[in-house]
Amino acid sequence: MKKAVLLSFLLCLALACTACAGGDMQPSPTPDAATEAPQDANLPQLPEDIRVDQNGVPVLNVYVQSEDKIDEMGLEEYLGGVLAGEMKNDWPEEALKAQAILARTFVLKFLMEKKSMYEGADISTDIREAQAYDAEGVNERIRAAVKDTRGMVACYQNEPIYAWFHAHSGGKTDTAENGLDYQQAAPYTQVTDGNESESAPQDAAQWSTQFTEAEVIQAVADAGLKLDGGIETVQAGAKDDSGRVGEILLNGQPVSANEFRIAIGSTKMKSTLLTHIAYSDGTLALSGRGYGHGVGMSQWGAYGMAENGKTAQEIINHYFKAVDIVQMWK
Repeated sequence: MKKAVLLSFLLCLALACTACAGGDMQPSPTPDAATEAPQDANLPQLPEDIRVDQNGVPVLNVYVQSEDKIDEMGLEEYLGGVLAGEMKNDWPEEALKAQAILARTFVLKFLMEKKSMYEGADISTDIREAQAYDAEGVNERIRAAVKDTRGMVACYQNEPIYAWFHAHSGGKTDTAENGLDYQQAAPYTQVTDGNESESAPQDAAQWSTQFTEAEVIQAVADAGLKLDGGIETVQAGAKDDSGRVGEILLNGQPVSANEFRIAIGSTKMKSTLLTHIAYSDGTLALSGRGYGHGVGMSQWGAYGMAENGKTAQEIINHYFKAVDIVQMWK
């Protein structure tokens, strides 16, 4: 996976809403309960080295960053902390359930394609490689969302999808090809209405920021573009169907807008859905809409759709086309 894609994966996690309340976790499966149960050939296949308990739930060695140790826990238990880390635990029930399905899908995709950076671990609570995690934020709403979606995974043609999500689309989501510079096929991503709730923070829906010439020069260097001399002009390149800018032109030279955003600071340049760009007297002024890369599910959109009576499956099927929700275990 290319650098820009991996970094964008991490951003979409880091920019998601944080949780606040506490709660007790369920006990993890014991080693005696772990088996190598046969898998349903009609479902996505788990890696051979991942054990499952008597119910078919993967048993994971999770590196817990805050405790600097590896804990053994069932995937559903681990998922509770992930859900609390990725979405506020007082959000609408169906939004929490949609996030739980995508978070579980992310875990399975990770297990199938990647290895943890921590020796002896299957995955971790380190946001540099996986999803946010907040065991203290697990409450009854979080536990209910995990329980009600137990084993449910979003799949495209019998394979778990890349379960991208972001905080706020700015009104339109984007494809992975454009929103993340993703080079592989992800035909289930699409440009569609964000459906964001009016309860979303104003600085997520619309934002403005400024950068110094030195900050811009450093950012473009980090994004792979070396400028000879100072900056004379900064312009937005062509926009895609969602309205996002694919490139930024500095002195006429293009740099990926996604890579530039990551390099210059994604909590300030909150998206590439730019509505204003101007460079004058050594200052780059930017304005835009939305928060995050814009690919996949908008969290504030899930909030809005849940407010309007949509189910978790309806929410996911709105943001990801031709995707099935399958149950990997019960």
